[in-house]
Amino acid sequence: MTAVPISATAPKPKGGFKITPSVMIWPAMLYLILTTQVPFFMTIYYSFFRYNLVEPDRRPFIGFSNYVGLLTDSDNLKVLLNSMILTAGTLILTLILGGGLALLLNRSFPGRGFVRSVLMSSFLIMPLVTAVVFKNMLLNPVFGFFSWLVKSLGGTPIDFLSAYPMATIIGMVTWEWTPFAMLILLTGLQSLPDDQIEAARLDGASPLQEFRYVVLPHWTQALEVVVLLETINVLQVFGEIYASTSGGPGVATTNLPYFIYQKAFAEYNIGVASAAGVITVVLTNILAIFLLRMISKNVSPGGH
Repeated sequence: MTAVPISATAPKPKGGFKITPSVMIWPAMLYLILTTQVPFFMTIYYSFFRYNLVEPDRRPFIGFSNYVGLLTDSDNLKVLLNSMILTAGTLILTLILGGGLALLLNRSFPGRGFVRSVLMSSFLIMPLVTAVVFKNMLLNPVFGFFSWLVKSLGGTPIDFLSAYPMATIIGMVTWEWTPFAMLILLTGLQSLPDDQIEAARLDGASPLQEFRYVVLPHWTQALEVVVLLETINVLQVFGEIYASTSGGPGVATTNLPYFIYQKAFAEYNIGVASAAGVITVVLTNILAIFLLRMISKNVSPGGH
């Protein structure tokens, strides 16, 4: 008796259309295109017009005038500089603090799980809540906690939001994002094989050499994740500034998202706000690519 293959007797689907995995992805891709790319291209479109909602019927085409105005006005350049300072300052502090906490939590000690959970809590707090807590409960020069502490030690309280506005905003954002850096770097540390550390110690490596030549190269991918995601998110910081300084004093803490908010919802200048939005996207990509290449070059085993 001759066996007949099942494939030879099974009915074939009519019409020749087959559902493949790539076809199943298309609904999600279409949703992403409609919710991200279409608004972005509309933003680019409006950036070439003088479009103000006070006069919605008048929308003359002005080419790159919105971009030229943004990049030549001294106050607008200050906004760009503020965005870069906020991003760079937060990145540096979160990497240092997050790396130190990750190294600490990678060691065994009583209550490690509890400490890790407590340190993660600040990352879960809403930005507006963070700003209100810092502004009213911690940094208020009259009844804030730090004011009470300074008075108890015989000093004079400082109004940090007025005297050091950008440093205060960097402190708030750092407090929020340090747990994220800590968690990603701790995950990278826990995937480091113990035999590499033991081999380095047997070769007589000092703790600093062990960190430089074993831990840092292993951290490359984790550092890239932290830098990429934090660059994207810190450049979009809005709630902390809105609820604490409102971009002031003057434009001392106005970054690109808050500037876009002012132009779009206070001045109804959609054209300038759209141009600022496009600049934000371009700046985010440039900074992320530059930082990732710098990390890959300097943290790799052959880097100097």
